[in-house]
Amino acid sequence: MSFSANSLLVGDVRPSPNHGDRKSGRVDAVILHYTGMASGEAALQWLCDPASQVSAHYVIAEDGQVIQLVPELRRAWHAGQSIWAGERDMNSASIGIEIVNLGHDGGAPAFPQAQIEAVIALCKDVAARHQIPAARILAHSDVAPDRKADPGEYFPWDLLAASGVGHYVKPHPIEEGPRLERGMHGVEVEKLQALLSMYGYGLRVSNLYGPKTENVVRAFQRHFRPALVDGIADQSTIETLRALLASLPR
Repeated sequence: MSFSANSLLVGDVRPSPNHGDRKSGRVDAVILHYTGMASGEAALQWLCDPASQVSAHYVIAEDGQVIQLVPELRRAWHAGQSIWAGERDMNSASIGIEIVNLGHDGGAPAFPQAQIEAVIALCKDVAARHQIPAARILAHSDVAPDRKADPGEYFPWDLLAASGVGHYVKPHPIEEGPRLERGMHGVEVEKLQALLSMYGYGLRVSNLYGPKTENVVRAFQRHFRPALVDGIADQSTIETLRALLASLPR
């Protein structure tokens, strides 16, 4: 299916057959991924292969070229089983952007400047056209914390925020103090779970700091407190979360 690019930033259109009808209301989120494959061309071939059953709306190459695979009106298959702020079909609610990068398994190489500039420009363009709030520029790991780690703690969310993309605060310093971790339970665990759920993470308030809570905390750290990603809710993690909630538009 041929189509015209939705953004003037697109340098090439490579139609993928992997898409369907959106099943919910308007697009109100952007989800960023890394490809985690040997090359950008390999990723494009996979995302355009009907056997893969995966796709994204956009791919951004290392040199900053933007390739569109799926029209924005269509539901690309990039988020998989996912949840954010109660929405359990994030594919229907979002635009998916794949960033060419080897990822964690490939040694987590730095994202080139030209590529990050293109990510910023495309996110701004998409967010403006769909009126997407800053706090809904998300990581794949945010919406699927039990399965995914991309785009990872090495992705420069702080640079995106400095350019007006995404919701971010300066992380609270890491320091000695009380912390919550797997196996613990009680009121403080409930408070943490409630705060994470309030921000958008798909986490039930259960009183127990189990594997699910640990995975969500790790996802939060990858995005918002990347200096130490260990799944342990220390004061740095908790205070950063509180600051993010306090800075949300009322």
